Amino acid sequence: MSTKPKLLIVEDEPSILRGLTDLFVYHGYEVESESDGKLGLSRALERSYACVLLDVMLPSVNGFDICNEIRNHSSTQPIIMLTAKNTEADIINGLTLGADDYVAKPFSTSELVLRVNALVRRSGWTGIDNKLVISNDVVIFTKSLSGSSYQKETKYTRLEVDVLNYLKQQREPVTRDELLKQVWGYKVTTDMDTRTVDIHIAKIRKKIEVDPKSPKLLITHRGKGYQLNTD
Repeated sequence: MSTKPKLLIVEDEPSILRGLTDLFVYHGYEVESESDGKLGLSRALERSYACVLLDVMLPSVNGFDICNEIRNHSSTQPIIMLTAKNTEADIINGLTLGADDYVAKPFSTSELVLRVNALVRRSGWTGIDNKLVISNDVVIFTKSLSGSSYQKETKYTRLEVDVLNYLKQQREPVTRDELLKQVWGYKVTTDMDTRTVDIHIAKIRKKIEVDPKSPKLLITHRGKGYQLNTD
């Protein structure tokens, strides 16, 4: 029985699919793939993967719809979107639907491997279902990725919980670069697009704040970074 982490790649461009398959096999992954959106969705729902690499533009079912269906099925499945459109709308759409990260084409293969490895390490986290108390009204269970927010049941992604857990441990504001290194797991953040951090912060605020536009718990200190106020 293989002990290699299993990766699912859903990509309809044959040359890119072959290249990605060879790349991740070389880096120690067992790779499954589909070039059709409907078949990719079916495979993704059949089992869990170390990571799903998901192209946006696919025949039959697009990547956004697949991402949404996967996330409805599993709050913990790691997903990275591959998009040819490096636009704010596409990035926000993918992350809002539950993707953990995105990589815009054309991409650096070394950066893609770095992002997948970092996400796989994070998603491999195990432990008891600790209680993360954000305030009297917001409590999260770190293993089941669920909790209550102002008496409403709330679901979280692994990355959202990791961000909150890290911020709670810090006394000073945390910069985007520090989050990318300490939570996302990137070794180098020079010239890296940091919008993924901002978008995840916005998603978290919608879940833990009474008024996300006037946050009281997850604060932005201009020029310094983010800070979680749990007093």
